[in-house]
Amino acid sequence: MTALPLVFDAPRRGTPPRHLADLSREEARAAVAELGQPAFRADQLARHFYRGVTDPAQMTDLPAAVRQPLAEALLPGLLTVVRHQTADNGRTRKTLWRLHDGALVESVLMRYPDRATVCISSQAGCGMACPFCATGQQGLTRNLSAAEIIGQAVAAAAAMADGELHGGPGRLSNVVFMGMGEPLANYARVRRTLDALLAPAPHGLGLSQRSVTVSTVGLVPAIRRLTDEGRNVTLAVSLHAPDDELRDTLVPINTRWKVGEVIEAADAYARRTGRRYSVEYALIRDVNDQPFRADLLGELLAGRLAHVNLIPLNPTPGSPWDASPLPAQREFVARLRAAGVPTTVRDTRGQDIDGACGQLAAADSVSTPTVALPMPSVEPPTELGAESEQ
Repeated sequence: MTALPLVFDAPRRGTPPRHLADLSREEARAAVAELGQPAFRADQLARHFYRGVTDPAQMTDLPAAVRQPLAEALLPGLLTVVRHQTADNGRTRKTLWRLHDGALVESVLMRYPDRATVCISSQAGCGMACPFCATGQQGLTRNLSAAEIIGQAVAAAAAMADGELHGGPGRLSNVVFMGMGEPLANYARVRRTLDALLAPAPHGLGLSQRSVTVSTVGLVPAIRRLTDEGRNVTLAVSLHAPDDELRDTLVPINTRWKVGEVIEAADAYARRTGRRYSVEYALIRDVNDQPFRADLLGELLAGRLAHVNLIPLNPTPGSPWDASPLPAQREFVARLRAAGVPTTVRDTRGQDIDGACGQLAAADSVSTPTVALPMPSVEPPTELGAESEQ
């Protein structure tokens, strides 16, 4: 068996039906006018959509005769629930969605004492081929439309408002693009989704930029584009190795854009926004959790506007790799903090329902490609010298 290839261009599939959320406000108003209705009906439809209203009969501010036709034309159902799975005493819920063409994606809603976060997918599958990630092993089926991405967040907001998670009614406060797919490989639709997440009602969910996180494995041109376009959302870089030798294996995109280029692009984003970026690092037993690699990561990030988010590897079926043991995790944290790099260890919410980071794979899909890679070297690069292992 060989490793899956990197895939940047998503396979062509049937286009989802046109949806209000795919359109700008001006485009939506024009579409409503084409249907013979006053343009302001588009604002009414948007208000219902972003509140999670799906039944035309509940759209009582619209004339009864036009509710169904307008909903069918501009609010088609794009996401069908296949199943919900709950964990963490009802505070975490993973949803498997079926799309119009049968493709499957997952999202995860997590409730904390001070916030509620939904992790959403931007692609069905993923083309980045990271061997330790269940989604990466699945391969790329297709890009999601903006409406399909936005719909996951809207459903989460409605679930919180309706009190569907333990703790009663609440408010969705955070959205993270850390579900299935590489968000910046579906840039235009993710950009449209950001507009909708941040726009005030009735044209969006009205979230703050600080509460939205876009994750990437390191598509440098797209990071630069996001920087130039002026958004201030949180940037998260999935690094997983501080050195090119190992990262070439763990994160194959590194064969295109090396560690230094990725960090340089993230630094430019931080300079423009004045906001710290997050470095995501999955701790894999005996692969990337050695003390010398903690020191390398500390040297790389010291003095930068960056924060390290360590993620004990979440196990996936068929993977030969496992999470780092607690002593190795603590040593890694200690060395990073000693280098002056702010560091936290991520809560592994939803692990028992395969809803934690790296586990989303829409397991009901027909087939899942397997990946066989040589075990990465656990020896330090020769130029480091023996003292780097102390």
